[in-house]
Amino acid sequence: MAVAGLALRKAAFAGVFRPGQWGSWRRCLLPRVAQSSRRYAAHFTFQPDPEPTEYGQTQKMNLFQSVTSALDNSLAKDPSAVIFGEDVAFGGVFRCTVGLRDKYGKDRVFNTPLCEQGIVGFGIGVAVTGATAIAEIQFADYIFPAFDQIVNEAAKYRYRSGDLFNCGSLTIRAPWGCVGHGALYHSQSPEAFFAHCPGIKVVIPRSPVQAKGLLLSCIEDKNPCIFFEPKILYRAAVEQVPVEPYYIPLSQAEVLQEGSDVTLIAWGTQVHVIKEVAAMAQEKLGVSCEVIDLKTILPWDAETVCKSVAKTGRLLISHEAPLTGGFASEISSTVQEECFLNLEAPISRVCGYDTPFPHIFEPFYIPDKWKCYDALRKMINY
Repeated sequence: MAVAGLALRKAAFAGVFRPGQWGSWRRCLLPRVAQSSRRYAAHFTFQPDPEPTEYGQTQKMNLFQSVTSALDNSLAKDPSAVIFGEDVAFGGVFRCTVGLRDKYGKDRVFNTPLCEQGIVGFGIGVAVTGATAIAEIQFADYIFPAFDQIVNEAAKYRYRSGDLFNCGSLTIRAPWGCVGHGALYHSQSPEAFFAHCPGIKVVIPRSPVQAKGLLLSCIEDKNPCIFFEPKILYRAAVEQVPVEPYYIPLSQAEVLQEGSDVTLIAWGTQVHVIKEVAAMAQEKLGVSCEVIDLKTILPWDAETVCKSVAKTGRLLISHEAPLTGGFASEISSTVQEECFLNLEAPISRVCGYDTPFPHIFEPFYIPDKWKCYDALRKMINY
């Protein structure tokens, strides 16, 4: 039995990893080996945007390919740009950097030790010299060892030097959010931790077209940026994406659907959930919903949100992260202060539970369309 068990473990390693991928085993083996052959349907249906026409030729890409395209554009345009992180030289565990080392060389796309605070600290140093630093944290769940470097160093570098020095050319990428089987350490949404930190920008896209345009804007921005990529969309989301570089403005929310009765707000994967909720509300209740993708968490677009709520009188905010202290709390507080006399019902937050992210119980944890629809119905009947 012991020999058979050892052979099984070796087979599992051989099937998941290639030689040299030393940084990935700790984070990827358990979820990938433990998942059963039975797969559940996703809690959302990806809804692509219309093909953009203003940026030239397009190509069919999923989200990870659109990220690769953005990184390729940046390396081609800026000779000082470097990409680094755990396993990025091999293409990364999600393949976002595949082919870039071969194209641009090992001095510009390279692996780092398995040390998140070292990755970000190194990135700060690179950015301070004036070069463009693009760091990858292999999973957003593992960004916390780098918390001190991000919050106490990167975010404050310009302020404490009186703008004599800065690390504004630093961008930190990280796969983010639930994935269907990620459990405690591969499905977290930590954006709220960084929303309390002036000096950085936090961005989360909903689709391949948005991912490329927003990532390029983060890389070009003169402030340190954290770019969280919804990992469940890496392959599930496919759109026609412009091949050439283009830029989508940061800190500008987007009204995806206009409505008159309720405002629905989300970001990342959850945008597709609330789009389904809006369709259900229209069909079953005759309720007109305004759907907003916040896109930038810090600094966020309060003006667009408040303008919408002043019109509809009702607000529902949904995110995967736990309810208490989630970014929905900040949005709710601001809207209550700015739009109090316009509100027709209490603001509703439909979020994850105040528990660690579960494994087999993930379908019960996720704020799916049924939870959001139920909250919306209660608001209408208030």
